[in-house]
Amino acid sequence: MELHDVWFALIAVLWTGYFFLEGFDFGVGVLTKALARDRAERRVLINTIGPVWDGNEVWLLTAAGATFAAFPEWYATLLSGFYLPILAIILCLIVRGVAFEYRAKRADERWQSRWENAIFWCSLLPAFLWGVAFANMVRGVPLDADHEYAGDLLDLFSPYALLGGAVTLTLFTFHGAVFTALKTVGEIRERARRLAGGVGAVAAGLAAAFLLWTQADSGGAASMGALAVAAGALLGALAANRAGREGWAFALSGVTIAAAVAMLFLALFPDVMPSTLAEEWSLTVTNASSTPYTLRIMTWCAALATPLVLLYQGWTYWVFRKRIGTRHIAPDAQVH
Repeated sequence: MELHDVWFALIAVLWTGYFFLEGFDFGVGVLTKALARDRAERRVLINTIGPVWDGNEVWLLTAAGATFAAFPEWYATLLSGFYLPILAIILCLIVRGVAFEYRAKRADERWQSRWENAIFWCSLLPAFLWGVAFANMVRGVPLDADHEYAGDLLDLFSPYALLGGAVTLTLFTFHGAVFTALKTVGEIRERARRLAGGVGAVAAGLAAAFLLWTQADSGGAASMGALAVAAGALLGALAANRAGREGWAFALSGVTIAAAVAMLFLALFPDVMPSTLAEEWSLTVTNASSTPYTLRIMTWCAALATPLVLLYQGWTYWVFRKRIGTRHIAPDAQVH
């Protein structure tokens, strides 16, 4: 196996980690409007992810940085062709981070309501747009002979891409609902479980259509295996949620996301961005990669730094592992 193949797999792992962690992050943000009934419950939801949301975004920075260093052609074509959707995602992540920090700086009702609306919309839009982006990346976009994007904005919103966006939005919302059930106590925990059942059923239907479409279009034996794992894990997550086994439901919803992302990357390989204009104009792991020397240096750096990052993030989740409820929320007048 060549180093560019190894780095393709490592980038797939980084995106998997990002969607696993930021997926429930986005889901909880969506639930601040879909589940919470009052300000206290919204604060409970926000506080479940308060200690970890920024650490989760490290995976995005690492995935983007690894793509830039290991596959500069892929990075350049992806960010130029998908410029507006990715810009929208970045702006949402910035506003969302500011909203988490500034929402409680004043006790004014309108002030907090505006920041809570920002959290909702800036969680919903990236959850949808990431699915649109990855659907386009897997199925292919119009690339010319210079590997430059030759389409327009509307080309990125095909029925297949819109279905991909709907899948990530519903799947992340389901993931966030089971995380909420795992991290809370009281009535909000029970409502989160009920909502997870409904959202999970919708996500299952949409994911089945999207992944089967992908498999029929560009899949192989390996991607079919990942598809089967994703389907089994999602059904298991729904069953565990129904039985009140929140830990199992969260773990299996995470396996669903991991298997679905793996399926997309397996269907994509050895391309990194297929061209719909001519097959020979596609970007592949070979023609988009950096030099072998660069990849060797990156491999050593990743081998040294990755265990430290994993240990630190694991420790953070362990420290903030306890459940919370409305009784743990300080009065609105207090800054937290």
